[in-house]
Amino acid sequence: MNPKLPHVLLVGAAVVILALSCVLLTRGRRSPSCEPQPRTEEETGSTSQSLVFADLTPMELTQVVRYLQAHLGLPLVDAAWAKPSDNCIASVGLQVPAKAEVLRFLDGAGARPPREALAVLYFGAQAEPNVTEYVVGPLPTPVYHRDVTVRRYGGKVPYHRRPMLHSEYKQVEAFLKTVAFAAAPTFLKEILEYDSTNVVFESAAPRGFQSGDRKSWFALFQNVSGFFVHPVGLEVLVDHSSLDISRWAVSRVFYNGQYYRDMVQLESSYVQGRISVQKVRRAPRDGDFSSMKPRAPSAAPFPLQYEPQGPRYSVRNNHVLYQAWSFAFGMSVSTGLRLFDVRHKGERVAYEISIQEAMSVYGSNCPAGMSTRYMDGSFGIGRYSSPLVRGVDCPYLATYLDVHFLAQSQVPQVTKGAICIFEQNVGSPLRRHYSNLQALYYGGLVNSALVLRSIVTVGNYDYIWDFIFYQNGAIEGKVQATGYASSSFFYGDGLRYGNRVWEHTLGTIQTHFINYKVDLDVGGVKNSLVAHDMAFEVVRAPWNPEQQIERPRLTKKVLDTEDQAAFRLQAKMPRYIYFAANSKNKWGHQRGYRIQVTSSAGDHVPEGSSMERAIRKMLSWAGVAPWEYQLAVTRRKEEEPTSTSIYNQNDPWTPTVAFADFINNETITNEDLVAWITAGFLHIPHSEDIPNTVTVGNSVGFLLRPYNYYDLDPSIYSHDGVFFTSEQDFTACEVNPIACLPQAASCLPSFPPFTYDGFQNTSRL
Repeated sequence: MNPKLPHVLLVGAAVVILALSCVLLTRGRRSPSCEPQPRTEEETGSTSQSLVFADLTPMELTQVVRYLQAHLGLPLVDAAWAKPSDNCIASVGLQVPAKAEVLRFLDGAGARPPREALAVLYFGAQAEPNVTEYVVGPLPTPVYHRDVTVRRYGGKVPYHRRPMLHSEYKQVEAFLKTVAFAAAPTFLKEILEYDSTNVVFESAAPRGFQSGDRKSWFALFQNVSGFFVHPVGLEVLVDHSSLDISRWAVSRVFYNGQYYRDMVQLESSYVQGRISVQKVRRAPRDGDFSSMKPRAPSAAPFPLQYEPQGPRYSVRNNHVLYQAWSFAFGMSVSTGLRLFDVRHKGERVAYEISIQEAMSVYGSNCPAGMSTRYMDGSFGIGRYSSPLVRGVDCPYLATYLDVHFLAQSQVPQVTKGAICIFEQNVGSPLRRHYSNLQALYYGGLVNSALVLRSIVTVGNYDYIWDFIFYQNGAIEGKVQATGYASSSFFYGDGLRYGNRVWEHTLGTIQTHFINYKVDLDVGGVKNSLVAHDMAFEVVRAPWNPEQQIERPRLTKKVLDTEDQAAFRLQAKMPRYIYFAANSKNKWGHQRGYRIQVTSSAGDHVPEGSSMERAIRKMLSWAGVAPWEYQLAVTRRKEEEPTSTSIYNQNDPWTPTVAFADFINNETITNEDLVAWITAGFLHIPHSEDIPNTVTVGNSVGFLLRPYNYYDLDPSIYSHDGVFFTSEQDFTACEVNPIACLPQAASCLPSFPPFTYDGFQNTSRL
């Protein structure tokens, strides 16, 4: 044996061990962090200009409250504990300036409009109680206020129309527990095992059957996690119309299919054994079947999405830049997320895109369920924006923004991380073609889109609101529904109104309707509405006149009036409807943006019902009956800023804003136009809605798509395009950037620590 061989083997073994050790030691180390890409398309002045649409800051909100306290000459009680007979500030938000003023400012021809607030006040301590709206300004140091109620609504807002404050709900709850329930101690103790803490209440709306009513059904549920699907069978109708709480009274009681005059009669019937009892098993605090705790242990992490070289978008204040897009955003306390000054390739395509209302109509054989028609704007869509959880509600590395607001309090509040912004790879190509005829090549474009999202939890339902910006110039407005199903106590013919989902739980049928405002400015403020569709024509074959051909042809129609542009739910609507500009593209077509609605809205009341007139007024935008609209286009007017009102919920019989009045056959050719879009869906709860409803299949909305707006697809200029031929080395980076992704994406994101402020999201600043 060669005496040097053992030494060589030992050295070789040591080298191998050292190499393996290095591999093992470095396997857990983090690769270099991803560096953000430099911005190249920053628009001069756009960031500061967008502040004209920015939500009020905590300081501004505080200044408005102080000004009102000092200059109204009336005592103002904090709404957090105000009684109906008090004066209080219900909300304060941004007063968006008039469009003409804003456009002059944005386009460089005018001064910045004064920054103002809109304050809603309840005046219960007056000879004629009412709701009054004031514009207060200029901010940040107000010196004036003006009453705009009459100008906005044609008169004072009657006090009974006011949305319920949280304090009023607490006062009704206290009335039920201390006054009403005192009349039925035996029934409550023996049937509900009532101990004053084990039940919660859910209110129905609207509150009565005629203008001026303020009578609400309150359904009782077990006070457990997911209480919405734990009804106990008892519902109480409370008359809380009086401003004197001591005069509130029980108007009716319902238990297990039977109605009683009041709690005294219920108690008497029970004690005498004249009542049909369905005792509900007391659920544990976690809700048992309604608990959202995972039923399986954690396993491998779910897929994550991140930017290999950092975010490709920027957010400054309320202004966003992404690829060829720019826009400003804000959050209305009542209506939620809204966009302004939306531009593509530097040209404004929309002045405003905003949520208007989320409405739901319920069916049941229980009184609270059968009488419920919720209009969530009255409760506050923006106010109930949820804090977002990283990695679940939005991608982990999304940008998270706080929302500041003032509602039902005298001090500003904050919802942490209530808005998220992220770019996502949709997972399918935006466009592609594989050529295997003649020339051999592949061309495609990654469908990366920017998403602006908020999630709102109003009672049992969670709505995921998205505005999505695509590289081909399209915008999508989308809402997905989740949360807990609505339910009633299961008895009798309950299966006519839904599905039984647990022992005593009926998942009640419901329809949902979402209304949007879309103020498009296509190639300028003045637009016309044009409809394109298809029809068949019968012609003789030119090469064989004895034969006929049925060929599709394009139909074109200019919709000249508001009446022509109002499409009822069941009416046939042209499949291509677009806002047309006064300018043309290279090929001689009017430049346009098409409106495409994704909806499965259904009926809610028969046309001949006794409530038809009231519901028609209340829901004239909702697209839920033959006389309502899935799409309506009207002239834009400053005095018609919203399609509904927060005051319509509690008085649909005399609506403060009746959308039907917007449609009066005015000419809409070459005018500043607004599209009012309604999308909806039917939800019949089923056993898979336990513990709660998934988003799959529960998505509706609309698309705004370029229609001859450009000379060709603008996404052809995207940096994300991929193209290679059979004659090229498709593994070469200069030919195909995807081939170099393993190197380009060799970095790992720097994950911020997981935090969540949701359980302190209403803390005062």
